Amino acid sequence: MALILNIETATTNCSVSVAKNGKLLSLKEFDSAGYSHAEQLHLFIVEVLETAGVVISDLNAIAVSKGPGSYTGLRIGVSAAKGLCFSLDIPLIAVPTLSSMAHQLTLGKSEVVVSVLDARRMEVYSAVFDADFNQIQETEAKIIDETSYQDILDSYKTIYVIGSGAQKIKDTLRNDVLKFLVDAVPSAKEMCSLSHRSFEASAFEDVAYFEPYYLKDFMVQKPKSKK
Repeated sequence: MALILNIETATTNCSVSVAKNGKLLSLKEFDSAGYSHAEQLHLFIVEVLETAGVVISDLNAIAVSKGPGSYTGLRIGVSAAKGLCFSLDIPLIAVPTLSSMAHQLTLGKSEVVVSVLDARRMEVYSAVFDADFNQIQETEAKIIDETSYQDILDSYKTIYVIGSGAQKIKDTLRNDVLKFLVDAVPSAKEMCSLSHRSFEASAFEDVAYFEPYYLKDFMVQKPKSKK
């Protein structure tokens, strides 16, 4: 039996779940543009454990959404996950954020999903998955223009575009095969089956050295020097 706590803080959605053998037992989440993760995350962890009838010492692993996504959000989630793993002496599992979000859909033949999170200006964090959720385009920071995704637009009857970056693509590309889910956010709900699969494969991270997948370096605006 595997009891896994899943933590998703890569975007505006602060989301926590508990799963048993990949099946959801309890879920608590709150999507706020104000990023409530620092205030809510530990409260949500306590609540989902209570709702699931699980004590923290029962957990077999902690799973965390690894990114890409918000620098601050990822730091909060990963720090909490690593702290729990250290204190409980249990494994850490990392779940790719864009893959997890893609699993919100059920795809048919000749359908793919493009998972996209909003980045700066006309840029998105992007990854493409086929109907079996095999990743067919690498995760990248992609600038959206009229030529974006031309290599797949003519190859599939339906292309779902899911996530906070979908609006940029919707505003830029005009193609009947594109279907947009602009309000979707990553959730700890979809992490349940993915983290269990990793647990079964003993695909664990090094707790001491694991870092989120930021994709791009975090840039700090330096103040201008005074003359």
